[in-house]
Amino acid sequence: MTKRILVLFLIALYISLNINAQDSKNLKLLDARDAIVGASRLEMYLPLLENKNVGVVGNHTSIIGNGIHIIDTLLTYNVKITKIFSPEHGFRGTAAEGAFIDSGVDEKTGIPIVSLYGKNKKPTAEQLQGLDILVFDLQDVGCRFYTYISTMTYVMEAAAENNIPVIVLDRPNPNGFYVDGPVLEPENTSFVGMHCVPIVYGLTIGEYAMMVNGERWLKDSIQCNLTVIPLGNYDRSAIYRLPVKPSPNLPNWESVYLYPSLCLFEGTDLGVGRRTKLPFQIYTHPKLDTVNLVEYAHNYLENEKKLNLSWILEARKQLKDDEKFFNNYFIKLVGVGDMQQKIDSGLSEDEIRSSWQTGIDNYLKIREKYLIY
Repeated sequence: MTKRILVLFLIALYISLNINAQDSKNLKLLDARDAIVGASRLEMYLPLLENKNVGVVGNHTSIIGNGIHIIDTLLTYNVKITKIFSPEHGFRGTAAEGAFIDSGVDEKTGIPIVSLYGKNKKPTAEQLQGLDILVFDLQDVGCRFYTYISTMTYVMEAAAENNIPVIVLDRPNPNGFYVDGPVLEPENTSFVGMHCVPIVYGLTIGEYAMMVNGERWLKDSIQCNLTVIPLGNYDRSAIYRLPVKPSPNLPNWESVYLYPSLCLFEGTDLGVGRRTKLPFQIYTHPKLDTVNLVEYAHNYLENEKKLNLSWILEARKQLKDDEKFFNNYFIKLVGVGDMQQKIDSGLSEDEIRSSWQTGIDNYLKIREKYLIY
């Protein structure tokens, strides 16, 4: 009897191990520090900065190795950094979402910091005056309404207008393992959606820069002098734990993964846990029980790689009499004008998803031209 139990235990263990192995093949959870970020590949771009007046577009995510900032690294190589440009959340990454940020001076280095989330979001000719080259190094999260790609677009556009080359230092896309969501309609263009791409677009920020430039999506179809310093040891099929939080309310990989789906709630009457211990890991409403999605994130190896609509559909169903469920921001986030109507009419997730497919198929043909990895 004991031997039989032992055999059954070994069989069960073998099956369990194989199931786990199959799951891990679907989606690996990796440390972003295992990838060689573009910023680390100094030999590829330092020669381009020699004897140049350099502007750096960066923030707290612009680090190399064990937390060394790219500004400090470049200064040790005697690169002449004359100006720093910072995006939403500021150079230190501590400002709240949407907060107006003034320009200033970096206390550590004395280098002027130009805010690109204050009086202007696009660098002016005056702010670029005297620069010979721009280095862009921000950690994106692979979602259309995350504003770092909008900042990059404006930087590229201003650089093209002022004949300044741009170097984009590539970084992993923690949501780069899938493409999903409606493709933005041109009439819904805003700073949280500048291009006709799906909500989750499946490109690194370097690849995205190449697409914006190659498809002539800059103003007046101009193109900038663009160089992308590629990643090394990057696995597009993996989700990455980032070494620093890309913005105040994305503190861990669970929030980064859930962000594309949960951010749609910001166009509704519900909250997503901002300024709590679980930002972008829950959704809340006074009339509903708080829904905690951390466990869902941890079970993701067993789930499909897609945007999750079931949460907002269920919330709408439960709050069917709430006339204020949607706000004006929803269209900007989702990017298409009829999504609210489809949700209100009770269409299923599959029915709504099928309406995206033609747009996604067309986008994938464009995306294919710019894949590096």
